[in-house]
Amino acid sequence: MANDREIATLGGGCFWCTEAVFQDLRGVERVQSGYSGGHVRNPTYEEVCRKQTGHAEVVQVTFDPSVISFREILEVFFTVHDPTTPNRQGADEGPQYRSAIFYHSPEQKAVAEEVMRDVAERRIWGDPLVTEVAQFTEFFPAESYHDDYFRRNPYQGYCQVVIAPKVSKFRKQYLEKLKA
Repeated sequence: MANDREIATLGGGCFWCTEAVFQDLRGVERVQSGYSGGHVRNPTYEEVCRKQTGHAEVVQVTFDPSVISFREILEVFFTVHDPTTPNRQGADEGPQYRSAIFYHSPEQKAVAEEVMRDVAERRIWGDPLVTEVAQFTEFFPAESYHDDYFRRNPYQGYCQVVIAPKVSKFRKQYLEKLKA
């Protein structure tokens, strides 16, 4: 965490979806798709998709905590994916699509547990949360063709059917937190 910036590593299903949402948040300086939580060094997308590595598709979000807090990042996270479906987001199925928070500090772990309790108590989702909370160990950047996927491919079928509605819902709900 250089220069008073923090990093959040989050798995919310397909990283194209979570990248598209977090790129729009004020205070977020960088979002990079990649893989965490597995047992293979430098996994490829194909290996992760074949369920051979144990990794989740994640985004690493670099943010300025004086503009947006880790708590606010997690509040967005819990509204833009379904944290109640083990190893699944919509039609995307497999352990790489699990809901996960890979915390970078004891403070992040405490905030994650607190936000999860709050989300569960408020019954935002009908079913119990299955989000994995694990200590961050390593992040492996995804192949470059995943970078800015939604921005570069807005008319691709998956982007139109899955990502665009999610981004639209997010923008309406968090209008005051969007970048200008």
